[in-house]
Amino acid sequence: MASMRVSGLGKCAAVLVLAAAPFWVSPAAAADDPPEETININDRAAVEELVRRYILEHPEVIIESVQRFEKRKQEAERAHQRAILASLRDDIENSPTSPVTGNPEGDVTVVEFFDYRCGYCKRVLPAIQELLRTDGGVRYVFKEFPILGPDSVVAARAAVAAWKIDPEKYVAFHTDLMASRGALSEQRVLDMAQRIGFDPEQLLRAMEDPAVDAELQGNIALGGRIGVRGTPAFIIGGRLVPGAIDLEQMRRLIAAARQS
Repeated sequence: MASMRVSGLGKCAAVLVLAAAPFWVSPAAAADDPPEETININDRAAVEELVRRYILEHPEVIIESVQRFEKRKQEAERAHQRAILASLRDDIENSPTSPVTGNPEGDVTVVEFFDYRCGYCKRVLPAIQELLRTDGGVRYVFKEFPILGPDSVVAARAAVAAWKIDPEKYVAFHTDLMASRGALSEQRVLDMAQRIGFDPEQLLRAMEDPAVDAELQGNIALGGRIGVRGTPAFIIGGRLVPGAIDLEQMRRLIAAARQS
């Protein structure tokens, strides 16, 4: 009948071998640990009691185990996400239907998923404007991502249609929509577009083009595949960065992308 002597960390090792009996312990290893008690490893109740006592006396082992598990899980998730981002990079950065500003030949591409009804997106707008004003090497891609209700969809459809009609006016329209407060009814959005220089009737017709809805649905699907769970969400240097990051964070991420 197999038996073992356990003490100190040897008790912890007992947890790891419950499913592995019978097993072998070298004489040298056994000699290193002074014996305290002998148990029969086939006696399930005795082993369980030993494990229970050890956990009660050393609860930090459980905490450490959970922390290590969470760390490995997060590392695996990040690696998986990086692989997905790499495989979809062309769709993310180079879609011919996504609005672009900044330097078309920039050395770093920043992609933003946003919603015109998102308060955090509105909050980060000044940082984006300052970034584009001060860094001539940034190529900036807009991904309309209307997830906050009907008004979000109306505004996004109008913005996509505006890009199709006159790309030169898109950024001004985008800025007005993002700076707005309150509801974004269709009439209000058309009035805002008219102030920018769009013909409201032409814009309304363009909004009804099935290609506009296809663009929005494509963005939603793409965001889902790469792990976008809310707005704003940025992709900088092949890395997904959720939330309303500030200007200094943007600059650090761009600098890191330039070095990679």
